[in-house]
Amino acid sequence: MSEIILQNIDKFYGKNHVLKDLNLTIKDGEFMTLLGPSGCGKTTTLRVVSGLEKPQNGKIYMDGKEIVNAAEAYFAPPSQRNLNLVFQSYALWPHMTVFDNVAFGLRIRKESTDKIKTMVASALERMQIGEYAKRYPTELSGGQQQRVAIARAIVSEPRLLLLDEPLSNLDAKLRVDMRSEIKRLHHETGTTIIYVTHDQVEALTMSTKIALFRKGELVQVAPPLELYNNPCNLYTADFIGNPSINFVKSTAAVDVGGMTVDSPLGQMSFDRKDMTPDAPQSGKIDTILGVRPEQLTISRTPDDQHRVEGHVYSGMPAGSETLVNVRVGEAVLTVKELGSTHYAGDEKVYLGLRPEKANVFDAKSEKLIKFCV
Repeated sequence: MSEIILQNIDKFYGKNHVLKDLNLTIKDGEFMTLLGPSGCGKTTTLRVVSGLEKPQNGKIYMDGKEIVNAAEAYFAPPSQRNLNLVFQSYALWPHMTVFDNVAFGLRIRKESTDKIKTMVASALERMQIGEYAKRYPTELSGGQQQRVAIARAIVSEPRLLLLDEPLSNLDAKLRVDMRSEIKRLHHETGTTIIYVTHDQVEALTMSTKIALFRKGELVQVAPPLELYNNPCNLYTADFIGNPSINFVKSTAAVDVGGMTVDSPLGQMSFDRKDMTPDAPQSGKIDTILGVRPEQLTISRTPDDQHRVEGHVYSGMPAGSETLVNVRVGEAVLTVKELGSTHYAGDEKVYLGLRPEKANVFDAKSEKLIKFCV
């Protein structure tokens, strides 16, 4: 078991308030990704959990045991937290073989020679680098070095594995390969993982839950699909998704039965059951319609499903998919279409969408007021 609870964590660097009353629960066996732009506090959170940083306020519990109590100046040392940390840099000892790098911590613990051989061999095979055991780090590629760093972290079978942007130094293809390996590792071991990244594609594809940060505060904590389909506000909606969500200015009339939204995409009506608690009970408000590029469909001829007229601003075929920017009134919308299709500049096209898949946000509060269902 390795449940971690952070309560009311504050962290300052001088006058810089880096973590602001942070509350987060990471359940046993979760793959929790801390996501956000540079400087938002995600790495600091990881370092506070690991014991490399001491918060000025708050408590942290691991498996029900208090490991941090800032008010009483109690901070359990990292060695007592049963965790391992993998940094962005591989931090391998160049004068040691792969085997010796991975075995180093076990030797410090004075494990027997036979046990070390067994545990190191298991970790290397799990990361599919058993054949490199006798090589030195300088003889390995970047991806292979990263696998060694992860093997060294998992060889002692920690209950908690902390990964701080471990793939950022790899090229695009290697990053995809390593995402698959780390996800498989989590599935096989059941280890609780806290993963830091600014790459929302990594977060969406690997995590069981994502904690999105903004300027030291948590914005939303949710499973990847929930975060993608129903972002709690405009910040989350804009940060999550590639290509980015389309935002369309609109107005809404709200009554006890639901809401009617008028926008360049036409008029849409929504039932009250699909609206969030932040939606007003009545009145007229300015809203913003949020539509993911893959939720829009495009046609060269109008029909019952394609009624919104637009003109192609640019088309970008990319082999497996085509991104088309379409101007509708003053708005320019991105459409994601499977396959490779050529559209000419200024070509007349017609767009369609399923209204139930759209999000609606209150333009003033920026909060979600209508779910994607």
